Amino acid sequence: MKAGKLQPGMVQSLGSEHIERLMRIQALRARPRRRQLPKDTGTRSIVAPNTLERNFEAAGPNLKWVADFTYIWTAEGWLYLAVVLDLFSRRIVGWSMKEAMTTQMVTDALMMAIWRRGRPRTLMHHSDQGSQYTSEAFQRLMTDNGITCSMSRSGNCWDNAAMESFFSSLKTERIRGQVYRTRDQARSDVFDYIERFYKPTRRHSTLGYLSPMQYEELAMEA
Repeated sequence: MKAGKLQPGMVQSLGSEHIERLMRIQALRARPRRRQLPKDTGTRSIVAPNTLERNFEAAGPNLKWVADFTYIWTAEGWLYLAVVLDLFSRRIVGWSMKEAMTTQMVTDALMMAIWRRGRPRTLMHHSDQGSQYTSEAFQRLMTDNGITCSMSRSGNCWDNAAMESFFSSLKTERIRGQVYRTRDQARSDVFDYIERFYKPTRRHSTLGYLSPMQYEELAMEA
């Protein structure tokens, strides 16, 4: 068959590879179906006031952590990434990836942060009012570790702008344009971005164009 215009009824009789070749010849691209973002239908148990008040500066490490989670699409379905970021150096101190947006996911991210940084003496943890963060289990973990809870006002993403900025960087610099066939493939790529690029290498204008790890190392030497 000569390459030409796709005629009605031809698609059913052609193989997928043949269709892809004809579409490339005619510079055609399939328009993906718009995916609906999952909704948080959980119960909000404990809501804290906004103590952070958009003050995204910290005088030292382990004084202010911000947290949130985002969605990553794969051919197997959604993968959820929860992150904890230290405002002093913009360093990712904890993270967790799960197939469902559960309380355990955000708990694991906070536990990683505490394990890596040590039990904090005076720490504020800021998040949104998602059911995962307002759950009794998560709130109990913070109380047991002496962490002060702060939460964004309902529906106000600017109250956690530093966290939104990280997710924007992740999606712009790594995820956008990627086609993850499996969740494990996405996990591996996100791990590489956080641990091998963002923390040791990526420069920030707010840090004098140093990476988070470089900024902390210089602060310890001062």
